[in-house]
Amino acid sequence: MLLLIFAVITALGSFYTVQTAEVAIVTRFGQFLRSAGPGLGWKVPFIDKVQGRVSLRVEQIALTMETKTRDNVFISIPISVQARVRPERVFEAYYSLSDPNAQIQAYVEQVVLGHVPGMSLDEVFANQSSIALAVKKELDTDMAAFGYEIVNVLVTDIVPDAKVKSAMNDINAAQREQVAANARGEAEKILVVKKAEAEAESKALQGQGIANQRKAIIEGLSTSIEGFQKALGEATARDAMQMVLVTQYFDTLKSIGETGKANTLFVSHTPGAVQAISDQIMESMIAAEGVQK
Repeated sequence: MLLLIFAVITALGSFYTVQTAEVAIVTRFGQFLRSAGPGLGWKVPFIDKVQGRVSLRVEQIALTMETKTRDNVFISIPISVQARVRPERVFEAYYSLSDPNAQIQAYVEQVVLGHVPGMSLDEVFANQSSIALAVKKELDTDMAAFGYEIVNVLVTDIVPDAKVKSAMNDINAAQREQVAANARGEAEKILVVKKAEAEAESKALQGQGIANQRKAIIEGLSTSIEGFQKALGEATARDAMQMVLVTQYFDTLKSIGETGKANTLFVSHTPGAVQAISDQIMESMIAAEGVQK
């Protein structure tokens, strides 16, 4: 009976199972014998032993590196390293490193401290992907000898000191305010220029209208004088001009009196002085013609 029990225990102890994406390390008297893949395996009872198991899954190692930039700003850099064991290098991965995570962290620190201190804070933000690429390249070379493959390295963030971050936000806000002020100044400048152009164009058109008006008045006066001379053959041009001026004078007084705000009109001369006014106007016109000649 005891022999039967012993035989059953021995038979059951000869088999072992390995999960998917896992490799078993089988040793014989403490010496590496082979690596066993997923499924049901068999070993020699009491001689062979499943020493350990190695996962072939991709593992993510989260690290935080603290360093100083070229412009003396202390920053923290969260880095995620995605690594896995090469199936053909299980022996090296299991026996070479006692603490793979600590070893990977040491290599990452070496790469980061070799790159970041030579950059300014702005350059670190701009070269975030290049830092990750440099870390991956260095780890690929160093960890390959230990049976590890570096799948990817991600620099997830750049975290400066809180005071530095606040100062950067203030600088950015000031720069944006300066751009906005320049834009508002340019807009106001355009409005002033357009307003000046509109006023200039308006005055030009107004001057053109006044010139046309005066031209029409002169043509009308010329026609009136010619008609007056034809009606009164003995009248001279001077008489006709005097008659026209007197008529316009009274028309002006009439127009002023017809405005809604004019109730009383004070004239600084008597009606008999109209002759003197017309004489003065004619003399002024004759004098002006003499100067032009």
